[in-house]
Amino acid sequence: MQASFKKHTLALAVLSSVGALSFPTFAQEVPQTNTAEDDIIEQIVVSGFRSSLIKAKDLKRDALGSQDSIVAEDIADFPDLNLAESLQRIPGVTITREAGEGRQISLRGLNADFTQVQLNGMEALGTSSSAMDSRGTTNTSRSFDFNIFASELFNQIDVKKSYSADMDEGGIGGTVALHTAKPFDYEGFKGALSVQAGQNSLTEDTSPRVAALVSNTWDKFGALFSIAYSKRDTSEQGYNTYRWRPRTDQGSDISGLSEADQAAVESGELRFSRGSRYSQFNSDQTRVGATVALQYRPSNDLSFGLDALYGKLESDRKEYHLQSRGSSSTALGCTGPDYNDGARYFCSELVDLDYNENNEVIYSQWANAALHSESRSQIAETEITQVVLNADWVVSSDLSLSGLIGTMSSDYTSNSAKVYLESFADMTIDYRDDRFYGTNSYIGDYDPTDINEFRYHEIDLAENEVNNSFDVAKLDADYALNDQSSLKFGVSMKQFEHESGDVQTANVLRSEWQSGEISDVVDASYTFINDNHEKQNWLSVDVDGVLGSFSVNRDLAASQTPDKVEEETQAAYAVYELDMLLGDSELRANVGLRYYNTEINSSGLVNGTEYVTVTREYDGILPAMNVAWYATDNLVVRASAGKNLTRPTLGSLSVSGTVNTDPLSGSSGLNIGAGNPALEPFETLNMEVGLEYYFDEVGYVSVSHFRKDIENFIASTTVSIPYGDTGYPLALIEGAIDEDGNPQTAATLYNFSQPQNLDDSDFSGWEFGVQRDFDFLPAPFDNFGAIANYTYADGESLHNILVDGETVQVSRPFYGLSEHTYNFTLYFETETWGARVSTAYRDDYLVTVETSSSDQDEAGFHGSTYWDFSTFYNVNDALKVTLEGVNLTNEREEQYSDSDDRLYNTTVSGRTFYLGFTYAM
Repeated sequence: MQASFKKHTLALAVLSSVGALSFPTFAQEVPQTNTAEDDIIEQIVVSGFRSSLIKAKDLKRDALGSQDSIVAEDIADFPDLNLAESLQRIPGVTITREAGEGRQISLRGLNADFTQVQLNGMEALGTSSSAMDSRGTTNTSRSFDFNIFASELFNQIDVKKSYSADMDEGGIGGTVALHTAKPFDYEGFKGALSVQAGQNSLTEDTSPRVAALVSNTWDKFGALFSIAYSKRDTSEQGYNTYRWRPRTDQGSDISGLSEADQAAVESGELRFSRGSRYSQFNSDQTRVGATVALQYRPSNDLSFGLDALYGKLESDRKEYHLQSRGSSSTALGCTGPDYNDGARYFCSELVDLDYNENNEVIYSQWANAALHSESRSQIAETEITQVVLNADWVVSSDLSLSGLIGTMSSDYTSNSAKVYLESFADMTIDYRDDRFYGTNSYIGDYDPTDINEFRYHEIDLAENEVNNSFDVAKLDADYALNDQSSLKFGVSMKQFEHESGDVQTANVLRSEWQSGEISDVVDASYTFINDNHEKQNWLSVDVDGVLGSFSVNRDLAASQTPDKVEEETQAAYAVYELDMLLGDSELRANVGLRYYNTEINSSGLVNGTEYVTVTREYDGILPAMNVAWYATDNLVVRASAGKNLTRPTLGSLSVSGTVNTDPLSGSSGLNIGAGNPALEPFETLNMEVGLEYYFDEVGYVSVSHFRKDIENFIASTTVSIPYGDTGYPLALIEGAIDEDGNPQTAATLYNFSQPQNLDDSDFSGWEFGVQRDFDFLPAPFDNFGAIANYTYADGESLHNILVDGETVQVSRPFYGLSEHTYNFTLYFETETWGARVSTAYRDDYLVTVETSSSDQDEAGFHGSTYWDFSTFYNVNDALKVTLEGVNLTNEREEQYSDSDDRLYNTTVSGRTFYLGFTYAM
């Protein structure tokens, strides 16, 4: 069997050196296969999408574990403009989007926190942010943001769905391994250039993409350099709320309503939309990336490699909103004071309303409602660097060793400034025609573009910083025991550090404007009419111009008390592998154990005054087994079982706590939120069985069933307790009043929220896949083919919520779990040209469960369907012209609030088209 193992290594080298020049490969990683010693390894010449799919079929069939891959030999060969969008073509993978572009992935029903991402062999964490609060703003979890990198920097992505003990622990959902190109991936000199120009239907500027690669080998040495640059102008626009809140009149005049409607308002049971705003999110996004790869092979038995990567994502964001800003951001209540005499306040008048069976006010007419024009400028930047040194040594015919040492850092910073203009209008807010896209209309001669209708109101400033770093060292060995079995064993060490902090300054200049110390008259030289929204034009401002005119410095001092989490993990494993014949069939299997020990230091501000560090340690053993039985030449039966873990999110491990002493400023009233560094990691028992039937040369059909039983599931728990029992100092509530206007004391009840390990949870599902060329059809229809997959997943987790002061346990679907997802691609290809169209659908999914909010009990997204297409024409052997279209239907992203399915946020991001060429030397 020693010779067999050597052949598998050679086969892997041959197969990895041939790729789809025009399109990528959706495939499995090459495994070991049992072949006779005198078999001749035939190199398959792959060109075009059809040939790459044949290769994908063979790789999938020969794999031991459950794994899919995407392989692209040349730059710009991935099937989509973004890595996340490419991954969504794989069964069981769904994505979230930011400005129409894929950002994070969910794998088999578990959200991005449960998917481990590795970059060139070591764990990685990339942090970006969203302009929208409803999408979670800055990522402080363990999830990876795929929009940081240009896809052109990578030539292979492996998605490992089953677990083996020789893999790093941490990915309950699975592991995604990203690989950059190496010089020995190519024969001799290789040069390539890709240039594209893009246009989005909601923007006016052209978006360029440029990528280049140069590689060469000189006998024993190879060097490769690649670079990618893109500038993308995006615009998301739509209508959103700050959720819906039960409110009484709050001082508004409701005398004009009928007695029944007045009673309904005064009961406090009617829900009013908050914010009720037209919104536009613009971003000038610049993405730069570069890789360097060096390889040295002094002999056939020894090789060294050095991989370096740099990536930078810059987003210059501009946001514009026209919103209601009365009591709790509804149109209710009073605001002011009157700037004419400084004595009285403006109170709105509720003239008319209509509400549905859920007591949601779906139509309202107002007089003198408070409006704000919000203009925001945000600069967000992510910078990633990585250096990895690896070595492989065939010590003897029985023993081989490999080692890796790597370091990586990911740094995110953002700076935000908001300017609010205040106005008062007679208006209507109407959700009757479209429940998820409100219509605001203005009555009389009110004009939201008239500068005379507005005055300066306030300025808010904020800065945020997140730093992550990894240092990794690994040593692995592979020892052949006999012709049918081998033993793998190894050790690893990982040091991880996470640090995050933010500084905010609100209500800058508000008191000066209100008191008349400085003029609140809006300077016309810093205003413009925002006329790019499809529904409404309104007055907006140049944020930096306004700040400069009032000498306001938007750069804040960095936080001196950041949250910090340090993890150090040592691990060791041993895996027994078997490859044997059973009559005319082949059986391959592995079984192993992995031991890990993790020490955590969590630091932060406790009780609002003291910066402390909490240390804890945990360890465990993870058994795993994978089996593949090649029952016939066409039928493969798979099974796997094993344990794995996912460590708590970084925010959950935080020591720090926040205290909200204003009963009206949030949906949870008086509340305290804190992390819990004593959390145990999620642990799971994974099980999977599958059948795959392969057609001769033209495709396959597959089905698999998976199940995951999760222990120590983590969810926030909220209890109502007296403030004096929380351990926080009374000084933090000094001078604060409760909702009845009385001074707060140690006996004042607060909602205390903290993540806890709850009862066990589980979920299961099915995956179906099919790939087929239509070679049975007459010409030219035999050039068609199709790829399709469908995934069903179902599972619930427990949450403790606060109802009328009592803690109640409820079940909700897993975060990010879409019950139904599918992908379909239809392609047509000849030697000269080809085209394909793809669709990706994901069902509704949950993103949060609220433990004590009066606004909502949950929030999530409605289902979505995205359509893309791509076409190419080979001018000659070196030059290829491409045209790609993304989001052809301008799909609406709808985020809902509460299980009653109310509007939270609705946006569209426009259709995007890219025309380009690729030239290979």
